[in-house]
Amino acid sequence: MFARHMYNPEGFKITVLDNEVIGFQFDMRIQYYRGITLSIIRNIEVEVDGETYPREDIRFTVNGETFTLEEMRTVIDNRWLFGQFATVTVMKQGGLKAGNHHIKCTQTIAPSYMPFLLVHPGEYDFEIR
Repeated sequence: MFARHMYNPEGFKITVLDNEVIGFQFDMRIQYYRGITLSIIRNIEVEVDGETYPREDIRFTVNGETFTLEEMRTVIDNRWLFGQFATVTVMKQGGLKAGNHHIKCTQTIAPSYMPFLLVHPGEYDFEIR
């Protein structure tokens, strides 16, 4: 799938909790031909403007529930549907500055019926307002 379909252009935002900027978030679609249970997602790597964020700082929200990447490995009752946007939040004190940015996000998926991992990167230029 093309990166222009992976990201929601309106989904790039600063994350605020209790009037404090705790990170940034973006909406993305799965880069796979069907929906999946969260347990087969092995990793979501996020790099913005050349800075790579550790997996423990990444949160994943779909269907109203939020998980760390480690928690997702055991989630078998929540599905990320094809075409559905999920929200990825990166915990970063102060978030991102207003202006133009470049993201590279890589989804790693391990379908049980395939003997290998599927790795799907996508890059995109976006603006934080």
